[in-house]
Amino acid sequence: MDFINIKHVNKVYKNGVTAIYDLSLKIKKGDFVFIIGGSGSGKSTLIKMLYREERPTSGEIMLGGLNVAKLRNSKVYKLRRKLGIVFQDYRLLPKLTVYENVAFALEVIGAKKDEIRVKTLKAIDLVGLKAKTRNYPTELSGGEQQRVAIARAIVNNPRLLICDEPTGNLDPDMSKEIVKVLETINKEIGTTIIMATHDREIVNEMKKHVIALKDGRLVKDYEKGTYDNEIV
Repeated sequence: MDFINIKHVNKVYKNGVTAIYDLSLKIKKGDFVFIIGGSGSGKSTLIKMLYREERPTSGEIMLGGLNVAKLRNSKVYKLRRKLGIVFQDYRLLPKLTVYENVAFALEVIGAKKDEIRVKTLKAIDLVGLKAKTRNYPTELSGGEQQRVAIARAIVNNPRLLICDEPTGNLDPDMSKEIVKVLETINKEIGTTIIMATHDREIVNEMKKHVIALKDGRLVKDYEKGTYDNEIV
């Protein structure tokens, strides 16, 4: 079953720069996908179109039966409640504890207190931070802060987790830890994961579904791929 179906998508920015050319691809439910490519390849633009930060100039982006490309601005929040998004910078609230940062994602949608507690503790446990629930972001390493960000992104059981260079600020060892956390989420919960990255070592080691972009065009789409030299 195709969870995401992108058909003939083009993206031209107002300054005339074309970021994506006639892109078509499919992603199955429960897949773990790396989107790779050098600077200017279109990775970030594709990621932003998936969560409707950007809208394609033409073409269709179907996500779980919803045409994201035609979604009205007033309805975008409904889409994002079904998604988890993790960025390179952790975007944690510095005055809140680990528990409070994760719980906040449920509080803003009006979840009940009992539900918040159960889901928050489960998400924190899943990312391996059970012993850090009362710590503040400044008391955590970069890798731990990114784990909190992941816990916050998955606390509402999204069907899709979008990660935009989540290891970009981390050293190689921490980067591997974060990807292991993502793999656990993918396997244990069945969450579809899309991760934009330029981390060659991780992509080559994991051998997951790899989508490679170059100059806005799809150049590789492998079920079990690596970071090919051709796309740099």
